[in-house]
Amino acid sequence: MKIYSTYSVKIKHYNHIFKDTVTVYRNAVDFLIDVCINEWDDIVKIQGSNSRQRYIETLIHKSKKYPEPKYDFDIHFYKMPSYLRRAAISEAIGKVSSYKSNYLYWEENRNGRAPGIPKAGYIYPSLYKDNMYEETGTYTAKIKVYIRNTWDWISVDLRKSDIDYINRHCSTRKKCVPVLRKRGKEWFLDFPFEEDTKLYTVPVNEKTLIAVDLGINCAATISVMKSDGTILGRHFCHLDKELDHLSHSTNRIKKAQQHGNRKTPRLWAKAKGINHDISCKTANFIMDVAVLYNADVIVFEHLEKKGKVRGSKKQKLKLWRSQEVQAMVVDKAHRLGKHVCHINAWGTSRLAYDGSGYVTRGIDSNYSICQFTNGKVYNCDLSASYNIGARYFIREILKSLDESSGLQVQAEVPELSKRSTCTFSTLISLNAALSFKKKMAQLSLNRIVEMQSARLKQAGVA
Repeated sequence: MKIYSTYSVKIKHYNHIFKDTVTVYRNAVDFLIDVCINEWDDIVKIQGSNSRQRYIETLIHKSKKYPEPKYDFDIHFYKMPSYLRRAAISEAIGKVSSYKSNYLYWEENRNGRAPGIPKAGYIYPSLYKDNMYEETGTYTAKIKVYIRNTWDWISVDLRKSDIDYINRHCSTRKKCVPVLRKRGKEWFLDFPFEEDTKLYTVPVNEKTLIAVDLGINCAATISVMKSDGTILGRHFCHLDKELDHLSHSTNRIKKAQQHGNRKTPRLWAKAKGINHDISCKTANFIMDVAVLYNADVIVFEHLEKKGKVRGSKKQKLKLWRSQEVQAMVVDKAHRLGKHVCHINAWGTSRLAYDGSGYVTRGIDSNYSICQFTNGKVYNCDLSASYNIGARYFIREILKSLDESSGLQVQAEVPELSKRSTCTFSTLISLNAALSFKKKMAQLSLNRIVEMQSARLKQAGVA
């Protein structure tokens, strides 16, 4: 599979000179969006993105073969580089295609407002090699931009630390064309990198997985598990200092808002920075455990965070970066050839891992501790991580069985019929049922061999 990553290189000494380039590119995309909407009935009949791009180019660009194009693009965008024009055409086709499919879906359902006509929005131009971007040295380059009412080359200096980082860590990856992008008041060249990796395939009975329960108070609770239910390790990622810093930062925002300051960008920037640091440390902790045990699979809950959050903990839930942590882990795991999977999150924390039913949380005002119906007191996140790992193995084991065997096992373990109620005890019962079935099959085979041997002996005596 292919992995894509992007690294930004700061352009030194320039602040406002690139604004016109981005403005011209966005206006060109808006112009081409109108062309695509007008000609969409003909465009949709053409197969292949390159063929569509060439067709639109014949409609807008004057050439020897097409001296009188239907739409005079060149008057509005004089001497626009050909690569940039084709990139704008591809961008416009993509936006109109998305708009048409969304509008068709809206016509079938008629829910809410109809989709609006697309606009270029906050897009940035790609600087294609040799045509718009050339490296003139280790830390210098030339780029073609719109300056003094024409397209011309200018030399730019690139930040040394960024280039050194790329040369050190990305030398084995394929370097793609950069994108000119603005962040704050500074301009960057974003270099995408492409690399190939292979995900290793291991039989389910030989897999080692780490089941991760992401939480708000405890950043991550991890259980290392085998398919037979053996627990190889338990690990907790506590980031008390960072969470205290985040709480202090959000309290400062509340204080400022109570005094009438509705916009507090500096305070929010600090809080977001602390939150991002928590995500990075959590992802690094998960990967350290995966490498320590040479795990084949990392399993998360499929967490849906859509809709309005209510209750006293709604700010904590809104600041919870569970999706960011999972995205970081996916990127790191795939580079090491490890799989990342998700399971149904319903009831993993509410159901006790031993199958005794629902748990009661908040024992002695401690929400991380729960009590089972049989009176046992246990760590709630750890119990949830057992259930997460068990649901993955249950799914994979049932997939590996043929249909008749799967139905027989489900008859012996009825909990398997509803995956959202499966717990760690269900995995133990499943393994016991499979082991008993295998044992009975072996006994039957031995019995058949004994009977055949007896018949051969009788035939020899006769």
